[in-house]
Amino acid sequence: MSTPESRIGGDPVPEIHLDSQDTARVRIGGDVTLETLRALGARAVVGLPGQHALGLFDALRRSDLHYLSSRVENNAGFMADGLARVSGSVAPLLLSTGPGALTSLAALQEAAASSIPVLAISAQIPVAGLGGGRHGYLHELPDQSASFRGVVKSTFTVRTLAQIPSALTAAWELALEAPAGPTMVEVPEDILLADAADLVPPVRAIAPQVRAHAPRPELVEAAADALAGARNPVILAGGGVARAGARDELRAVAEALQAPVVTTFGGKNAFDWAHPLSARSWLEDIAVTEFLEAADVLLVVGSGLGETSSNYHTFAPGGRVIHIEADLGKVTSNHAGLGIHADAKLALGALARALDTRAITERAVRAERVRGRIDGLLDTVIARLDAQDLTAERALVDALRRAVPDNVNTYWDMTILAYWAWSAWDPRGGEFASAQGSGGLGYGFPAAIGAAFGHRVDGTDAPVLAVSGDGGALYGIAELATLKQHDLNVTWLIIDDGGYGILREYMTGAFGAATATELARPDYVALAEAFGISAELVQPENLAGAIEVALAAPGPRVIVVPTVLGLFAPTHLDRLA
Repeated sequence: MSTPESRIGGDPVPEIHLDSQDTARVRIGGDVTLETLRALGARAVVGLPGQHALGLFDALRRSDLHYLSSRVENNAGFMADGLARVSGSVAPLLLSTGPGALTSLAALQEAAASSIPVLAISAQIPVAGLGGGRHGYLHELPDQSASFRGVVKSTFTVRTLAQIPSALTAAWELALEAPAGPTMVEVPEDILLADAADLVPPVRAIAPQVRAHAPRPELVEAAADALAGARNPVILAGGGVARAGARDELRAVAEALQAPVVTTFGGKNAFDWAHPLSARSWLEDIAVTEFLEAADVLLVVGSGLGETSSNYHTFAPGGRVIHIEADLGKVTSNHAGLGIHADAKLALGALARALDTRAITERAVRAERVRGRIDGLLDTVIARLDAQDLTAERALVDALRRAVPDNVNTYWDMTILAYWAWSAWDPRGGEFASAQGSGGLGYGFPAAIGAAFGHRVDGTDAPVLAVSGDGGALYGIAELATLKQHDLNVTWLIIDDGGYGILREYMTGAFGAATATELARPDYVALAEAFGISAELVQPENLAGAIEVALAAPGPRVIVVPTVLGLFAPTHLDRLA
């Protein structure tokens, strides 16, 4: 059994005694909850305690689960997001009742939008008070789970000890089922505290049964026929490809067709930028929009073609669309076409096998000309950037890319530098994760903490990079305490432009002036140092060296860069005029 020090990585956590009995013999509902998580394969949990969750957190002392101690529930949700990404499985999020649970909603919305499997386990008031709203319990809500139903894939309220293993197993399985996403289980305070010795045997290993969404054969055949006969096929790959682990299958399809691959911002890890068929991800440029529109057959896989993936809904395909998507509600919902409701890995694998049996129209000729088309496209994008005064912005992105090792994961908040990175960042061997799924502030730093904690649990202790603006940084500032307590290998880059830079740009462009975008903010270097974390203020031209040193050294580091960045011209506006 691990000690609190070994699990938490900081000062000893004060012991909680529910009564005078020998705690070594205690086994309560909280233990059943954590036993079930362990049986399902969890190795770590994220969260923070609360009055109704004491039984759950007392059980942590008897569990070998590693515990990441957050300071704010919304940040804890983002930490679970980062943990889920590096673990490749479900990340449990432990919450208290009412204000604690509700504070996690923005983070769970991001997990839902980006299809990240987070299992929120919230305490509840005692069973007798559920649904009444009359008992006056602290944190009581008439229907707490109702607040989650528009965000998570499922909710369930446990009412007996015996329900805990099955409820958590069902929620775990649904969180992993494509499209992955968050689920929520409530466990009342008295169930968490109830003696489980004679009611629920110790939970043994559970093999989750995750339903696979395989493509229907006739749809695969129709898609293969259309693509094999196309003269100018193009592929648009979204985040669903990367999350499904379908990179190899996507490459096989692209190479069989000799089709260029454009990736969405969320799908940057789906296709290697160094591959000769990569057309990268400059989706906000009209040249890329027109490139996609010119395809006689466009294969869209793992993307719902939402706002940022369709150049703000200005994209109008000129040819036939084949849409592979695990979320049934998104299949051909924005553009008519051949819809295939399936997991990206299964669908692309089946499509690659089907293409092997078909003659590909003009494949040899296409192989010679496609690289020229891609080079021409990227040259057009770069020429458009060259025509704007963006030297400082491009130099900063390039310097940061050079400084970050190829295999380092990066986590980006909603900040101007992240908007650049959506298009310009080559992820190479590291995951690129940003908050563009739902667009909430405060994602980058806590997500990086969760990822770094996951690396520690898996024994690698690999460094990670978080990127925030000064406005978004204020959302997660309390987690400097978490970062120090766990002594994690997180480098936090804060771009300090004095306010909400993106909103400043938008308002100035729309109205000629910005309102409520300028911020008083702390001395971030001094603040980090007050937490015992090394920090420094560097000028943009010195950023690369500072990042290289920070990522190479163990432990946390904060780097603050004072600079005002601009966005490149939103060329989609030409179409809206």
